[in-house]
Amino acid sequence: MPRLKSGGTRRRYPHQIGVGTVLISPLQRRYIADVLRTARLSYGPYSEGLERKFAEAHARRFAVFCNSGTSALQVAVDALRDTYRWKPGDEVLVPAATFIATSNVVLMAGLTPVFVDIDPRYYEIDPAQIERHVTRRTRAIMPVHLFGQPCDMRPILEIAGRRRLRVLEDSCEAMFVKYRGAPVGSWGEIACFSTYAAHLLTTGVGGLACTNDKDLAVLLKSLCNHGRDGIYTSIDDDKRLRGAAMFRVVERRFSFVRQGYSYRATELEAALGLAQLTNWRETIAERRRNAAYLTDGLRDLEDRVQLPAIRPHTEHAFMMYPIVLRPRAGSKRDLVFFLEDRNIETRDAFPLLTQPFYRRLFGALAARYPVAQWVTHNGFYVGCHPGLTRRELDFIIEQIHAFFRR
Repeated sequence: MPRLKSGGTRRRYPHQIGVGTVLISPLQRRYIADVLRTARLSYGPYSEGLERKFAEAHARRFAVFCNSGTSALQVAVDALRDTYRWKPGDEVLVPAATFIATSNVVLMAGLTPVFVDIDPRYYEIDPAQIERHVTRRTRAIMPVHLFGQPCDMRPILEIAGRRRLRVLEDSCEAMFVKYRGAPVGSWGEIACFSTYAAHLLTTGVGGLACTNDKDLAVLLKSLCNHGRDGIYTSIDDDKRLRGAAMFRVVERRFSFVRQGYSYRATELEAALGLAQLTNWRETIAERRRNAAYLTDGLRDLEDRVQLPAIRPHTEHAFMMYPIVLRPRAGSKRDLVFFLEDRNIETRDAFPLLTQPFYRRLFGALAARYPVAQWVTHNGFYVGCHPGLTRRELDFIIEQIHAFFRR
């Protein structure tokens, strides 16, 4: 395999090799131009089309498009809380390593996040650790499909069924991939996705909450629209109606039946997302090729770094490429600074319990979760997105080798 020659002095790439990218296709430009031509920015045919096709791709009946994955998670937690009448302080199990939004939305709903350690190979919630955290106040499990790979859902669903717990999937980092033949996001009462910049499907800002329950779908859409009566959540809902049916909608279209939020997205974001749904297979395939290339180039360092693994019976979308330093391999801080100094962008592998806000809120919890603590101290990720060139991938490989040759 070709490699760039390494010199004796520091080499800096001419531009930043980012962890994510946005590629704008001709179809996206055409859809955006159509939105601007029609001057329809509020919920319309592009949003409706994105919801329908995204739900179909994940074996769901309904999807609700909103302005972020965090917003999707927040309205999902609120919808489950209200539907099942959870009380303040009731508990939701979340992994001890994830993006902070996962547990923040639990707090914002007046509930208590209870942390569960993660698996040391795939970095997601460890099913073997779940039941020791279940109490009489536990109401739900929130598995997080990190880095583009579904969690080990079979034992999670078995525990949830036996313990009568709800399942809310945080799938903001995984789309389109399958676990034991079923699409990610197809197992819980609700599954939430993100279309933020640098994600698998990118609309700038955006998120989707998917469910098979019609009542939950109506509730989710209402919560995203200020708590509006579900009879009217789009300016098209009173079109093509006549007589008594039209008057029922007119009478209730400015009626708000619950506390809600202004979490709506626009037709511009929806147009970007709908266009990308036409080629998601090619996008995921390119991510997998780039990840395989990085793994092939770094395999000789596996005594020093743990490279990403794919769980049996599971597909991986590789939203990013995680690397965890093994014991006595050196300092993650030194390696990250080494790469950043050479214009290779990195991100920490989702430290949660060490965040300043969480230390103030919960105290010194991190040591109770040794695997999450190990990943926090030793894990980071680099990009493997479709915008990377072979030359850029080679440079990443070369510079990681250069660090360990020092």
